Amino acid sequence: MNLRNSNIERLKRPNHVYDALVIGGGINGAVSAASLSAKGANVALIDRGDFAGMTSSNSSNLAWGGIKYLESHEYFLVNNLCKSRNHLMRSYPSTVKEIRFLTTIAKGFRFPSWFVYLGTLFYWLIGRFFTEAPDYMSVKTIKEREPAINTKNAAGGFEYSDAYLYDNDARFVFNFVRSAMNHGCDAVNYVESTDAVKRDDLWSVQARDCISGETFEVKAKVLINACGPYVDKHNELAEQKTEHRHLFSKGIHLIIDRVTKGNRILAFFASDGRLFFVIPMGNKTSVGTTDTQVDSPQVEVTGEDRKFVLDNINQLLDLESPITESDIIAERCGVRPLAQKGGDGVADWVKLSRKHAVDVNRDDRHLSIFGGKTTDCINVGDEIAELVKEMGVALPYENYKWYGEDADTVKDKFYHQAKLMNLDDYTVEGSSEPLTQRLWRRYGGNAIELLEDIRQDPRQAERLMKDAEYLRCEIEHTARFEMVTKLEDFLRRRSKITQVVRNEDIVDAPGLKEACKIFFGDQWQEKLQEYRDSI
Repeated sequence: MNLRNSNIERLKRPNHVYDALVIGGGINGAVSAASLSAKGANVALIDRGDFAGMTSSNSSNLAWGGIKYLESHEYFLVNNLCKSRNHLMRSYPSTVKEIRFLTTIAKGFRFPSWFVYLGTLFYWLIGRFFTEAPDYMSVKTIKEREPAINTKNAAGGFEYSDAYLYDNDARFVFNFVRSAMNHGCDAVNYVESTDAVKRDDLWSVQARDCISGETFEVKAKVLINACGPYVDKHNELAEQKTEHRHLFSKGIHLIIDRVTKGNRILAFFASDGRLFFVIPMGNKTSVGTTDTQVDSPQVEVTGEDRKFVLDNINQLLDLESPITESDIIAERCGVRPLAQKGGDGVADWVKLSRKHAVDVNRDDRHLSIFGGKTTDCINVGDEIAELVKEMGVALPYENYKWYGEDADTVKDKFYHQAKLMNLDDYTVEGSSEPLTQRLWRRYGGNAIELLEDIRQDPRQAERLMKDAEYLRCEIEHTARFEMVTKLEDFLRRRSKITQVVRNEDIVDAPGLKEACKIFFGDQWQEKLQEYRDSI
């Protein structure tokens, strides 16, 4: 908690004026803060919940070029998304990885399978041949390649490539927040903006610490509204009129035990005609998604949602026994904020894309970020920095590269040291990947410090919780550097433990109590009970 308390004290400094205050710690806010901070701006970031607490922790974990937008002829959008996907894969090779999508086309589908396959070739062309080439398959080949697929109603299929986040979306987002802090940003979770007023050419934001209840003022030259689904609500608070507004589409995923052996995504068109995925998630499988118009960002998984997903997976896969509700380990549920220009909130919302839009009020020096997705995040960070610069904020290091993994020299140093100490010998049986690979992907160059912890005390390489791929040294590192304010922050977002381990197996795990003591010290019992009460 020391990191959070220290940053709150910095936010409360009397008469201090930030160059920019970012409200919202999802992917749009995280990259805005990371970009601006690295380029030399004095930045603060607040979120009324945890970082990546809503949409950014409930995605399909895909970083894709938007192949589905070919059907609506949005070629310019697909071109930009493919460029962004390729750039993301080059920048984060350990995290954003190519993966094959095996797509089965059913008999009677609105297009013949060969025609859809031609679309994947066009998609590959738009993607500059960056990935492996598409591959058309007969029904027989589909069954040979993936026996779990039910091919009784299949007309044909194909494989093509896109990308996915190997770990999880929330972890990816938090690493941008951590990068922002490394470059001087004062980022704090569980602090909400209750009022925002432009006064004497500065923004005065009344902030409230949602943990202590304390209120204080934060001043900034530029206000960046990156509140995700709540952008419109905060704009009302700040009396901002914008061209865009949000519509919401609810999507859910169910997490179950691994149902396929291959490391590929199975793609189908569900009973409602929309894309449906079976996605590998370490030793588990994520199944979904739904696409339901809703009026509010506050959503939950309903019985109807579960039935839709379970009915489809049981129909589309050839399993020894059907998947039932008792097989569900965890659920993911959130809304996609879809940017609509003009209008009254009524639109053909299914055709709305996830492309982002930034509405600019230059007189008030206010930015509102609408829509967006992980694939395009680097572009969002660059665009926001350029707009803030145009508003008169100096960026002394405007050409500094603010994103990407640590340099290959650092990676080589880590892997060499890890090999010399036989780090992978500590990999627990049943892990989804070697320990060396996992630590580098999560912590980059900071993983070298974890090696030293293990060298000094081999017990630091012990796994604290059964079925959770987290070591004692990782818990201690997380406690110091990752602002875990509530136990859920760690279990759900810094890690994906609650996504791959059932709650009943987590709450009574002896290692959980020890982790709580590391995170919260004397408050550990209170924080553990807070988590138990929330599930």
